[in-house]
Amino acid sequence: MSEPNALALRHEALKERLTLFGLCSPAVLLVLIIMIIPVAWLFWLSFIGESGQFSMENYERMLTSSSYVQVFKLTFQVSILTTLICVLIGYPLAYFLSQLSPRMAGLFLITVLVPFWTSLLVRTYAWLVLLQRQGLINHWGMELGLWNEPLSLVHNMTGTLVGMVHIMLPFLVLPVYGAMRSIDKDYLKAAANLGASPTLVFWRVFLPLSLPGLFAGMLMVFILCLGFYVTPAILGGGKIILVSMRIASNIELFVNWGAASALGVVLFVLTMLILYVVSRLIRLDRSFDRRAD
Repeated sequence: MSEPNALALRHEALKERLTLFGLCSPAVLLVLIIMIIPVAWLFWLSFIGESGQFSMENYERMLTSSSYVQVFKLTFQVSILTTLICVLIGYPLAYFLSQLSPRMAGLFLITVLVPFWTSLLVRTYAWLVLLQRQGLINHWGMELGLWNEPLSLVHNMTGTLVGMVHIMLPFLVLPVYGAMRSIDKDYLKAAANLGASPTLVFWRVFLPLSLPGLFAGMLMVFILCLGFYVTPAILGGGKIILVSMRIASNIELFVNWGAASALGVVLFVLTMLILYVVSRLIRLDRSFDRRAD
C-alpha cells in the first residue's frame, strides 16, 4: 500500500472516530451531569467533618460505632430475605406462565404488571391498612377463629418483608419468565425421548437453562433492596432502620451531609463489590442478554 493511500485511510479513520464522538457527546455529557458529577460530589462531601474541614471522622465513626454496623447488617438481612422470598414465590409463578400459551400468558402477565401502574406510596399504605392491628387481615382472622387477638403484622420485620416482596416480585418474575420462554422446547423433548422423567427433565434441563434469568432477577431485586426507603420506613414503623433511612435521618434531623454522604459512599462501594464478585462467578451479560431474548 502506497504512503498516500495509507495517510488517506488514517485520515478517514480519524474522521469516523470524531464523527462517532460527536454523535455520542450529548449522551456522554448527560451521563457526566446526572451521574459522574453527583457521585464525585458525594465522595467529596463524605470527607468533610462537622468542623467543615477535610477529615476521616465520618468513616471512623462507622468503624467504631456498633449502630452503623447493625444498620448495614439489617439492610443486608432484609435484602437477602426479600430476594429469597421473591425466588420462592416468583420462580413457580414464572414457570406456570411459561407453560401457558402466549395469549394466556400475556393475560396473566397483566396481573404481574398491575402494581407498576399504582403509586409505590399508595401500595405501601394499602399494606399498612391491611396489616395493622385493626386491619382487614386481623379482622378476618379473628372472625374465622384463626386467632383470638390481633397479631402484630406491621411496624416490624414481618410487615417490612411483606411490603418489599410485593414491590420487588415483578422485578424477579419478568426476567425469569423471559429466560424460560427462550428455552428451546426441543431440548426438553430430546431429554424425554432419552427416557428422562418429567421431574428429571425439569432438574437436569429446564432449571439449568433458566438459571441466567433467575440470577439476573435475584441480582436486580437484591440491589434495589439495598437502597430501598419508602416501604421499610412506613411498614417498619421506625423499628427497622436501613441504610437509606439512616442517610435520610442524618440529613433531615442532624443536617450532617458528611455523615450521610459517607454512608452513601460505603453503600455504593459495597454494591459495586457485590456486582464485581457476581460478575466473576456469573456472566452477567449473558444473563441479561437471555432475559432480553
